[in-house]
Amino acid sequence: MKSQNAISPTRSEDFPEWFQQIVRAADLAENSEVRGCMVIKPWGYALWERMRWVLDGMFKATGHRNAYFPLFIPLSHLAREAAHVEGFAKECAVVTHHRLEMRDGKLVPVGELTEPLVVRPTSETIIGAAYARWVKSWRDLPVLLNQWANVVRWEMRPRLFLRTAEFLWQEGHTAHETRAEAEEETLRMLRVYERFAREYLALPVCVGEKSAGERFPGAERTYCIEAMVQDRKAIQAGTSHFLGQNFSKASDIKFQSRDGGIEHAWTTSWGVSTRLIGTMLMAHGDDDGIILPPRVASAHVVILPITPKEESRAAVLAAATDLASRLRDQRFDGLPLEVELDTRDVGGGVKNWEWIKKGIPLRVEIGPRDLEQGTVAVSRRDQPHKTKSFLTVEEAVARLPEILGDIQANLLARAEAFQNEHTRKIDSQEEFKAFFTPKNPEKPEIHGGFALTHWDGSAAVEEQVKADLKVTIRCIPFEEAPEPGICPFSGNPSPQRVIWAKSY
Repeated sequence: MKSQNAISPTRSEDFPEWFQQIVRAADLAENSEVRGCMVIKPWGYALWERMRWVLDGMFKATGHRNAYFPLFIPLSHLAREAAHVEGFAKECAVVTHHRLEMRDGKLVPVGELTEPLVVRPTSETIIGAAYARWVKSWRDLPVLLNQWANVVRWEMRPRLFLRTAEFLWQEGHTAHETRAEAEEETLRMLRVYERFAREYLALPVCVGEKSAGERFPGAERTYCIEAMVQDRKAIQAGTSHFLGQNFSKASDIKFQSRDGGIEHAWTTSWGVSTRLIGTMLMAHGDDDGIILPPRVASAHVVILPITPKEESRAAVLAAATDLASRLRDQRFDGLPLEVELDTRDVGGGVKNWEWIKKGIPLRVEIGPRDLEQGTVAVSRRDQPHKTKSFLTVEEAVARLPEILGDIQANLLARAEAFQNEHTRKIDSQEEFKAFFTPKNPEKPEIHGGFALTHWDGSAAVEEQVKADLKVTIRCIPFEEAPEPGICPFSGNPSPQRVIWAKSY
C-alpha cells in the first residue's frame, strides 16, 4: 500500500495536477499574487543556478560573452519586423505611463509616455538596434553575445515552470559576415542544447527543424530539441533560429564588406528557459515526488541522523557531522560533493519523506545501531523508497560519487526506453487518429506519444490535423538518409517522416 505521504493524485490519475503537486511538495516554487507569475524558492532556484552555470560555461567555450540589454523595448522597434510583431502581439505587456498620483483616495497612472514601451518578450529588435550602432565593417564581425534575463509573455493558461507570464531564460544573439557562418552558428548552439539536455538533464531529446507553421516569427529557419515527458506529450525544450537578414534589414545592421560594398549582417538567436526545469521534472518524477539528475541537483546527498533516544543523540550527530565533512572532500562531476546535513528535531520518517519529495539523489541514514556496526544505510532516489543498501562508512565515502554517476546514467536510460516505447511509425490516418484519441473520453487515460508519420509539407494538412486532434509537428528530424513515402493525410509524396505529438 502506498504511503499517505506520497503524491496525490498519481501520474496515471491526473498527470497535470500531479506535476503541480510535485512542484509544491518539493518546495520549488509557488504562484504569486500576480496571475501567471511564480515565486521560485531556494531549492528550485538552485536548480536554475546550476543549469545556468553549466550552460554559461558551454557558451563561453564556443566564443560567446555575456551582456545585458534593456527590459523595455520601444513599440516602434518591435514594429519594424512585420512577422515578428504579429507573432508576439497577443503576448505583449505594454507600459504606457511613468508616474502614479493619488486621486480621490486611489493611485492612478498619469504621465503618459510619448511612445509605449513593450516589456521584453524577446530581444531581437532592441539588440539589433545596438548592433546597428556597433557594426560598421566586416572586421567588427562576428558579434557573439548572450544575455541572462527575464522575459514577459502574457500567458492565459499558466503552469509553474512550463508557461508563466514572466520566466527566466538566456537568449543568444549573434551577427555574422556570411550566411554560411550564421547557419553554422545556429546548428552549433542547437547541438550545445542537445548535449546539455542529454548529459546533464538526462533527457533523450529529438533534434530537428520546425515546420514553417511552428517557426519563430521572423526567422528563416527554426531548429529545436523536443523532449517526451511521462504523459507522452512533447515539450519544446530549446530553440535555435537562423534569422537570415530579416532582422538586420529591419534594424539596419549594415557593414562595409571586404570588397568595399555595403551589406546586411546575417543574424541568429537561440534560447532556453526555466521550462527546462519543468521538462526535467515531468520526465523523471514518480508518484513520490521529483527525481533530480545528480549533475544538476541542488544537492547530491542528505545525511539523516536517526536519534530515537536522547542518550545516543550526541554520538550520532557527531558521526553524521564527521561523515558530512568527509563527503564534502569528495568530488563528483569535477566539483565538491554538495551535502545536506538534516539535524532538525523532527521524526526520522518525516525527514525522510521530505527529502524523497525534494528528489535529492542519495539519502544516508545513520543511527545508534549503525554506529555500533560501523555502517550507514544508503537509499537512491531512482529506486523504490524502501530500497536500502548498507555500506561501511569507508565504503560510503569512497563509493557515493560512483553511485551518483550510476543514477545519472540510469535516468537517461529509463527516459530513452520510455521514449522508444512510445514512438511509433504510423502510415494510415486511421491508426494516427486512434494513436492520439483516448479510448474513454469521459475519463481520458494517458495516450499517444511520438508518431513518425509522413507529411507532404502542406500547411493545410498541418493546420487540419491540429484542428482535429490538437496534434502538431514537433520537428522534422535530422536524418542522414530520409525515408521517402506517402503522406497519409493527402496522398501526396513525402520526402521523410516527421514527429507529430500533442504538446505543452
